[in-house]
Amino acid sequence: MPRQGPLILRSLTCQVLIWGLLLLLAGGALAAWQYQSLISTLENESNALHRSASQRADQHDAHLTALSAVANASADPSHKLFLDVATTVAQFYPRIDDIQLVPLDAREASAGLHPLSPDLAQRIRAAVNASNGQIAVLPYPERPEHYILLKRSPNTPAARYGLMLGIDAHQLIGEASPFWSKPGVNLRLSLPDGQVLVSRAPASAGTLHFSKALASASQPLMLATGMTIGPGDLFPLMPTTLALLLVSAVYIAVLAAWRQRLSTRAAVEQARLSALESRLAHASRVNALGEMASGLAHELTQPLTAILAQTQASRRMFTQGNPALGSVFEDTVAQAKRASAILERFRNWSRPQPANTAVFDLREALGNVQALLAPQAAASQARLTFDLPAQAVLIQADPIEMEQVLFNLVRNALEAVAQQDAGQITVTLRQTGTDVVLDVSDNGPGVAPEIQHRLFTPFTTNRPDGTGLGLALSQRLVERAGGDVFLADKGPGTTFRVTLKAQTPPKEENV
Repeated sequence: MPRQGPLILRSLTCQVLIWGLLLLLAGGALAAWQYQSLISTLENESNALHRSASQRADQHDAHLTALSAVANASADPSHKLFLDVATTVAQFYPRIDDIQLVPLDAREASAGLHPLSPDLAQRIRAAVNASNGQIAVLPYPERPEHYILLKRSPNTPAARYGLMLGIDAHQLIGEASPFWSKPGVNLRLSLPDGQVLVSRAPASAGTLHFSKALASASQPLMLATGMTIGPGDLFPLMPTTLALLLVSAVYIAVLAAWRQRLSTRAAVEQARLSALESRLAHASRVNALGEMASGLAHELTQPLTAILAQTQASRRMFTQGNPALGSVFEDTVAQAKRASAILERFRNWSRPQPANTAVFDLREALGNVQALLAPQAAASQARLTFDLPAQAVLIQADPIEMEQVLFNLVRNALEAVAQQDAGQITVTLRQTGTDVVLDVSDNGPGVAPEIQHRLFTPFTTNRPDGTGLGLALSQRLVERAGGDVFLADKGPGTTFRVTLKAQTPPKEENV
C-alpha cells in the first residue's frame, strides 16, 4: 500500500489549526520580545535619567559652598557681591530659581533673589539652628514641585547665616529624553520623607517599576519610574503584521514542499507496486503456460503413442500385399514420431528451470501482496487483515515464486467473498519450531464437495471464469520450495495452509 503522509498534514482542518497555532506562537514570541525590549528600554532610560539628575544635584553642593564663601568674605551689609554671584548662578542654572541669605539674627535683613516671607525666614533659621552641619532638604512651602537646600554659613557652630537654594524639581529632570513623554510612561520624584515633588502619569496596577535614590549625599531624592504595558505595546501594528505574514509564507512553503514530497513518494511507491504486479503477472502467465503445456503434452502423448503403435502394426500387415500402402504407413509413422518429438521438446521447454532460491523474510512478500491487493479489497468492501509476528520469519525459496503463491491464495479468497456483505479475509503467519505456517482464511461459501479431492489438479475450478491453474501452480511452487499447501478447513468458509521450513538467521562473522 502506498505510504501516506501523516493525517495531520492531509486534513484541511488540521492544516488550518496548525497554521493558527503557528500564528499564536509567533504572536507570543513577538509579545515576549516586545516585553523584554520595553523592560530594557525602561531600565536604560531610567539609569540615564538617574545619572543626569544625580550629577545636577551634586552641582548644588558646589554652589552652596561657593555662595557661602562669598557671603562670609564680604563685610558689605547690603551683600551686593553675594547677590551678583547669586544672579549669575540663577542665570546659568535655571532650575535654581531662588537664592536667599538669611541672617540667624532676626533683627538683620535677608538678602536674596526674591522677597522672603517672614514665615519662611523663620523656618530657615529654625532648620539651620537645628542642623548638625549637614545640608537639609525641605519642601518649598510656597511653591509646588520645588524643594529647598539649607546650609549654615559658615558651617560651624558659630554660624551667622542660613544659606538657601530653591530648586525647581521639574527642571531637575526636565531635560530628560522624549521617552518620558510617551503615553503610559510614569515618572515620580520624591523627597526622602516620601513627599512627591514631581509626578507624571502616576503608576497604576500592572506597571513596571524602577526605584532608586539619587547618587547625591546631600539630596537623596527618590526617583521612581514605571510603564503601563498594553496590547498595543506588545503587538505593534507593523511588526506584528510583518511577523504573521512571514510565518504564514514559511508555513505555506513548507506545506507545499511536504505535499510535493508526499506526491513524489506516492508516485515512486505506485511505480514499484506496478512493476511488482507486472512481474508477478508475467511469472504467473509463464508458469500457467508451463502447466498447460505439461498437461497437454501428457494428455496427447498417450494417443500419439497408440497411433504410432497401430500404424506400425498396420504397416507390417500390409507391406506384403501393397507396397504403395506401406509407404503411406511409413509416412504416418514418421509424422507421429515427429509430433511426439515436438511434444517432448515442448514439455522440456515448459518444465520449470532450477529456482533462484534465497533466504528472505516472508513478511516482506506478504507486505507486497497486501499493497497489491488492498485496492481490490477496498473495492469489494472486504476486510483484509494480516496477522504477522514482530520478528523476522526466514525461509529459503524463490521470493518471486512465493509472492506469486501468496498472491494467488489471497486473490482467490477475495474473489470468494466478492459477492457477499461483510467479507473477511485473514492472513496469519506464525513460526512453530522449525516450521513456518501460513493460513489464508475467508468467510466465503467454501469449496464445493465434488471438487475437493482434485482441487490441485490443473483445470479444476468452481468459478465460471476460472482457469483452474492457480492452485495447481501454487502447489508446484510450494513443493519446489520444500513445503506443502493444502485445504485445511472446508467450511464454513475456506482456509488454505502453506507449510515451509524455517531458516535461522546467518551468524555474523567476527572480524
